[in-house]
Amino acid sequence: MSTATQKTESPAPSPADGPPSVGTLLLQGLRSNMRQYGMLVALALIIVIFQIWSDDILLRPLNVTNLVQQNGYILILAIGMMIVIIAGHIDLSVGSLVAFIGAAAGVMMIKHDLPWGLAVVLCLLLGAVAGAWQGFWIAYIGIPSFIVTLAGMLAFRGGTQILLDGQSLSPFPDGFEKMSTGFIPEMGPYTQYHNPTMVIGLVVCAAAVWQEWRARQQRTAYELDVVPLGLFFVKCAAIVAAVMAFTMTLSSWHGAPYGLLILAVLFVLFSFVMRNTVVGRHVYALGGNQPAAKLSGVRDKRVTFMVFVNMGVLAALAGLVFAARLGSATPSAGLNFELEAIAAAFIGGASASGGVGTVLGAIIGGLVLGVLNNGMSLVGIGTDYQQVIKGLVLLAAVGFDVWNKRKVGS
Repeated sequence: MSTATQKTESPAPSPADGPPSVGTLLLQGLRSNMRQYGMLVALALIIVIFQIWSDDILLRPLNVTNLVQQNGYILILAIGMMIVIIAGHIDLSVGSLVAFIGAAAGVMMIKHDLPWGLAVVLCLLLGAVAGAWQGFWIAYIGIPSFIVTLAGMLAFRGGTQILLDGQSLSPFPDGFEKMSTGFIPEMGPYTQYHNPTMVIGLVVCAAAVWQEWRARQQRTAYELDVVPLGLFFVKCAAIVAAVMAFTMTLSSWHGAPYGLLILAVLFVLFSFVMRNTVVGRHVYALGGNQPAAKLSGVRDKRVTFMVFVNMGVLAALAGLVFAARLGSATPSAGLNFELEAIAAAFIGGASASGGVGTVLGAIIGGLVLGVLNNGMSLVGIGTDYQQVIKGLVLLAAVGFDVWNKRKVGS
């Protein structure tokens, strides 16, 4: 170990120091997760402010369901964009790809009467091909992702116009539209709440508490600091309370929409991949320090290629969900979706230099934007002022990230 490295390390506490206090552990936890916790607090404050300002409309069951359905496709894009940014790249083409896939779905289902299930599979494959095309130029030819995806943005938007000939196509089959607008069917005896949604909420609570306990046990096994047991129980109780409040709100209307299930599956899948698999660690390593990652055996070209293939598939899925919600394929679909996804990723904790970010952070960032959009519309703030406010929020989030890095480095 070099002398420079030794100087940056803090001395290990001696046995005489005793175990760290509760306050010390809390401060350590806040510092290590400052951005994510900060956005959670910001999201909670935004919800409280607009709940009061809108005369309790924001958290009504109908509006909460609308929030989920209106922002589902942006959250799907935000997950993929977070992974792209963690890898040290950017994708400007996702909004145009959303429109292109929606147009392709319209041509397949409406013009050529393909079964909607087959059309969905073909559209996802088409998204993978689009992502592979861009990933090839970025990973193997070495053209910067900004240029490649800017070219893709123009090409996919033009392809949308060609497929639709400047006209909208509608209607989509009912089964396809339910993918975005439908709800889980009711089952079991009559109660005041939607039974399947309540069961799903209880399962999510159990899984979240188990994951927290498992993480605590792993830290204990490696002799790392953990919060006192009492605070751990408080944290678990807060998670359960939040999940059950959300579940009961949805259950008092029509239950969980299918779009929420799609998003939940993606969240669980990509959280596991990024946190617990070799591929996920390679993505973080590549974005954090590409030369060092290559020396460590990371196949940087393959990882970059697969990151953009994944982004293409998620953009295709978002395009299908958006088209299903809209009920038609339109040339103007997906406008500024790439900016919303990028903003969600940065607000949720992504770093412009790569190597930092979480899937949960992408969801939180997307929800911050979604609640802002919905809340400002409810209280009658014009779209022009909404854009200004969202721009300031994005600037504040990235500025906080830069400030936090400088503070840690000092």
